[in-house]
Amino acid sequence: MKGKEIHYFAGDHTAKGFYPFYLSNFQGLDHVIRWKRGELISAADPLMKVANEWMNKGYEVEMIHCSADHKALDGFILPELNIGVYAGSHLVRGFGKATERFISTPLPTHLEHKIQIYKRQMKEAYHQAHEAFKIGLDIHDDLELIYISNMNFTRANDLTDDFINQLHLSKASPAPLQRTKHRFFGASTPEGVVDYIPNLTEGLDHRYFIKGRAGTGKSTFLRKVAAEAESLGHNVELYHCGFDPESIDMVVLRDLGICVFDSTDPHEYFPERKGDSIIDLYAETVTAGTDEKFAEEIEELTKSYKSYMKKGIIYLQQAKYLNNECHDLFLEDDFEDIYQEINKEIENHK
Repeated sequence: MKGKEIHYFAGDHTAKGFYPFYLSNFQGLDHVIRWKRGELISAADPLMKVANEWMNKGYEVEMIHCSADHKALDGFILPELNIGVYAGSHLVRGFGKATERFISTPLPTHLEHKIQIYKRQMKEAYHQAHEAFKIGLDIHDDLELIYISNMNFTRANDLTDDFINQLHLSKASPAPLQRTKHRFFGASTPEGVVDYIPNLTEGLDHRYFIKGRAGTGKSTFLRKVAAEAESLGHNVELYHCGFDPESIDMVVLRDLGICVFDSTDPHEYFPERKGDSIIDLYAETVTAGTDEKFAEEIEELTKSYKSYMKKGIIYLQQAKYLNNECHDLFLEDDFEDIYQEINKEIENHK
């Protein structure tokens, strides 16, 4: 029987630059296979092939997608075997107590200069994307101020406390170690914003859809839920905002079957099954008529910050084009060898 699969990002191109959470997700593993792939990102890379093969054998697989090309993987984890495979371009100096096996794809000597040119151009494209996202975030902060200035913070705090009490988060059963894993459920990619919320929340008993506007306390609400769960010893999946990674967009308490997430544009969803419910922070905490009173200013700021998001996506598309050109310099046989080596290494350590 096919194993369970969950999908997420552990690194993203954001308004704060490239933001990595790889160490958080590889924590506690016994063995990590590191493929020094560099910028050679492609959906045809062997990682997806190996991951799918082990899933078809019945193993659970965590697919860690690449924000530079969401159809490719930065790595994957086999939780039941306590084994991970990492191939992201971000330098990770060590994975805790895990043993490590390094695999590399040697650069063809006669192509080294050409590949280095591609890599420098890609680096500049990513830098321009981050700069565009940063300007967009600055504008978004101005949008937040409109709602912050019209918000009842006492009501927001009371609402958050009441919600946490209603969850009845009892102390977790004794466990070896409480873990919080930091991730992204979505990312800005060359194809636009992509998210895996339906997959990550599939099978959970209760999904709470947080509605609101920019600056209405959604991230603070989620941080408080996560902090309470952590204090009681529960494992927490903390999903950061792909635009501003210092903000929180979703908390999953998988052992309790609970998910609470920011369900607003560009990842807006609505209840569709039993156990789904909405918490509207705008309706509950913001002065009535704020949308209408500041409609013109809100529209202008929203249009402006979204235009910079689109500019950032265009730069990500340029980087992907350059990556594909670089990837095409290699032979498919190079990647078949990597597939065989990774597969063999997993077999030897399972």
